[in-house]
Amino acid sequence: MNILALDTSTEACSVALLAGDRVITRYQEAPRGHAELILPMVDALLAEAGIALKDLAAIAFGRGPGSFTGVRLASSVVQGLAYGAGVGVVPVSTLQAVALRALRDDDALAGTPRATHALVCNDARMDEVYVAAFARGPAEAGVVRPMPLGPETVVPPAEVVVSQGALEGEGRGEGTAQSIGVCWIGAGRGFKAYPELSRLRAEQGGVLAAVHETILPRAEDILALAIPEVAAGRVRPPTAALPIYVRDEVAKVPRAIPGSLSSG
Repeated sequence: MNILALDTSTEACSVALLAGDRVITRYQEAPRGHAELILPMVDALLAEAGIALKDLAAIAFGRGPGSFTGVRLASSVVQGLAYGAGVGVVPVSTLQAVALRALRDDDALAGTPRATHALVCNDARMDEVYVAAFARGPAEAGVVRPMPLGPETVVPPAEVVVSQGALEGEGRGEGTAQSIGVCWIGAGRGFKAYPELSRLRAEQGGVLAAVHETILPRAEDILALAIPEVAAGRVRPPTAALPIYVRDEVAKVPRAIPGSLSSG
């Protein structure tokens, strides 16, 4: 199976390609110029693997949230490539991709699966963060899927709160997150951009056992999340390659994330 994945939603520009059982990647952090970087990266990976766009089973992409221009670029490039090659697309949440990377990194550091939940805070600029919470889900096609606990939102850092009451309401018994067997970690560059989020760390009275603050969305994680979608036949037409901004939708969805976060 051959799947191409790309992401331009943040300062990171990346492409990943599954070619049979081999994964090859390109990754570069740059403040701008993604439009000039992305297609040469795609061409380089296809040439290295010796395959053409028509040989792909699907094209996956980071559909946002992220930079307005970045998510627009990814969706337009994917639409063009998918239409031209006659293949379908798999939109993937950039926040879910960060959660996947954080769970994997935390497992490696701890030496065993430790985190049960991940709170992702990506820098949304304008003194806000894109926020979503995920629970560790079952493995699908060899990938542990972070399962969303509510909608993706954009809020000021001061409004991000891990809700202990919601955790206790999950049927795990009374007590703190640690005492009832729940382990939260944080992930995303929002933690690096907004030091006030450090209050959520366990050592400062919060519940986050660890924070992975350098993670950005990467195409290889988007690819990992797309593989089970393609294997299950959940591939969409090129018209579904649409950006998700969240900031435009914030008035339409509740700011609190049921079962995980509260804000305000």
